[in-house]
Amino acid sequence: MSQIFETAMLLCFGASWPLALFKNYKSGTATGMSLPFLLLITLGYIFGLTAKVASDNYTYVFWVYIFNLSLLVLNLMVYVRNSNLDRGIEAEKTTGKIRYN
Repeated sequence: MSQIFETAMLLCFGASWPLALFKNYKSGTATGMSLPFLLLITLGYIFGLTAKVASDNYTYVFWVYIFNLSLLVLNLMVYVRNSNLDRGIEAEKTTGKIRYN
């Protein structure tokens, strides 16, 4: 029964990651994204996975952790992308050069 509740908790958290991923990618800016928050949540999922591995408890809950962690890694990649875009825009403002895509 505890695995059902743990899975429900993970699914509730996990439902927000695809939405955040889409919004963050589409925005093209890291403004409003928090790297410490993403890293802290990632660490929490890693600890959850480690607990499953240490207890040799490879049930469906383990795969929900993997899925959520994968979405978080994608969000981290979008954060890096958006940070690079922000730096490029800031460089254009300071140098006066316009970048054409």
